[in-house]
Amino acid sequence: MSGTTEETLGYEQARDELIDVVRRLEAGGTTLEESLALWERGEELAKVCRRWLEGARARLDAALAEEGEEEAE
Repeated sequence: MSGTTEETLGYEQARDELIDVVRRLEAGGTTLEESLALWERGEELAKVCRRWLEGARARLDAALAEEGEEEAE
């Protein structure tokens, strides 16, 4: 696991690491402690991705609202 703080992770980095975490969990062969650590990291990464997507949605909604206002004028 990268050890990068979630504040500095970009969406693509978080997504790629999350994919790796899921693959490792699905492959098995880890101890319960390792599996729990992977699960916790996966939860953190999912939150990072969700925040990025929510931010993108908010920017898109704002741009669409602005475009609608300009068309209305």
